[in-house]
Amino acid sequence: MTRLKPLPLLLLAFAAFYLLPLGLHGLWIPDETRYAQISQEMLLSGNWVAPHFMGIRYFEKPAGGYWLIALGQAVFGQNLFGVRIASALTSGLSVLLAYLLARRLWNDPRKSCACALLYLSFGLVAGQAGYSNLDPQFTLWVNLSLVALWFALDSHTTRGRLWSWAVVGLACAMGFMTKGFLAWALPVLIAVPYMLWQRRLGELLRYGPLAVVVAALACVPWALAIHLQEPDFWRFFFWNEHIRRFSADDAQHVRPWWFFLPIMAVACLPWAGLLPNTLHKAWAEKRQPAITFLALWLLLPLGLFSLSKGKLPTYIMPCLLPLALLMGHNLIDQLSQVKARALWLNGLLNVAIGMAAMIGLIYLQLTKPLYGHGLAEMFSLSLAFIVLLVWVLANLLQAFRPLTLWALPTLGIGVLVILLPASMPAQIADNEMPDQFVLEHLDELQQTHALLANALENASAMAWRLHRTDVALYDTEGELRYGLQYAGAMKRKVELDQVQAWLNDARQHGSVGVLMRINSTSEMREAGQLPPGGKRYSKGYLQLIIYPQLR
Repeated sequence: MTRLKPLPLLLLAFAAFYLLPLGLHGLWIPDETRYAQISQEMLLSGNWVAPHFMGIRYFEKPAGGYWLIALGQAVFGQNLFGVRIASALTSGLSVLLAYLLARRLWNDPRKSCACALLYLSFGLVAGQAGYSNLDPQFTLWVNLSLVALWFALDSHTTRGRLWSWAVVGLACAMGFMTKGFLAWALPVLIAVPYMLWQRRLGELLRYGPLAVVVAALACVPWALAIHLQEPDFWRFFFWNEHIRRFSADDAQHVRPWWFFLPIMAVACLPWAGLLPNTLHKAWAEKRQPAITFLALWLLLPLGLFSLSKGKLPTYIMPCLLPLALLMGHNLIDQLSQVKARALWLNGLLNVAIGMAAMIGLIYLQLTKPLYGHGLAEMFSLSLAFIVLLVWVLANLLQAFRPLTLWALPTLGIGVLVILLPASMPAQIADNEMPDQFVLEHLDELQQTHALLANALENASAMAWRLHRTDVALYDTEGELRYGLQYAGAMKRKVELDQVQAWLNDARQHGSVGVLMRINSTSEMREAGQLPPGGKRYSKGYLQLIIYPQLR
């Protein structure tokens, strides 16, 4: 690594592992189809203030995150690449922030490159970089606010401090408009105890108001616009998406308090073997200001997220950049001291994981086959084995030559990110990427007068592919429960006992496309209420029915 220029190396890894896979597979449900459709709707309707999901009010998130996804579709087209480019670019900018902060902390080119490379190759970061949702964006804004906070604290000039505090405010504003009030809480959560420890609370009181003013100036125009356009937005967003999700026993995705502890280890694969040594070194150096700042950044948000009732693995992404910095700092010190034990153990751990996955795949294929016997299925199975083989070989080389080939696990995770979606068995790919099924029958669906679907994720896939928002919801509401309460949206839901009358009425005006998911007793009952006839296509547990116009 010392013979290579770090920034070109990181740029090459970014292009290969983040950009290359963006258009190679369909949109995963439920997140990608939802975010693709909401942002596309902003482009089609011109309403950039209030998010709508298939024409129905959707107030779970502010508008800022959808803006970037919509911008990607505006620039690169309403396609797979355009939908995902915002996640890739914001993840890449977080990698750059890791490089810049490491250079500011230690002024060691090896540590700067190592920290950035480790962060780039963390499994959760690399996986989310090619996945269209709001977590990579929100993580960038949190990272930027805290990197700017350190630059403000470390600056020796008034001008430098003012600029850094202004960036803190701007980043908080963008984070707020992406996912909400948490973007304001996290920098305060870290800045206050750190500056108390440093006895610099007066500096926070002098310069902090600048960040508040900048954040307010950036947020207020949209905040007022959404209030004027949708007066109930702030009530629903604050109580349902913050208070209830944090504290209610029936919140979405309820998990135990310790949920994020194993997730942290999985999230930093293929570098999890370095965790014990990294944490030990951080504890030994806890009195150093840089280490204390990074430790607070890692631990305090992790504690806050653990207190929340609702939990998803991606919530801890803002904790990963300080972990990468601590890990890279420890790694280069170990290499400088010619200590290879931690890297050797890391390589062996990853080899064991890869071999266990390979043996498990073989066992399942022999006993409960995941892959069919067709040529396409055998090709996907071969890709899966290639992914695992590259993973095992890359980490085996790290274990054998840890001092010189320490960075090879990056290749293993990169190949996994590129090829794993394409190696999925048909029973996963066909069912979890419904936009590809819609794409196969796009010409027929474009001729339909009305559309109906019994699952939100399939409805949004159809709406995005067809550039239409008028998909009726058959016996489902899910996340649209709130929006469907508005008078104008009530007619969008078709109840079980209404579907035949709805179809008869719709078919008076033209053909009707019905996309059904049939994978449960209730969904079989829904399918049983549909009239016979029509052209029918099946793929996995998806069924598409094209009913002709009634004459």
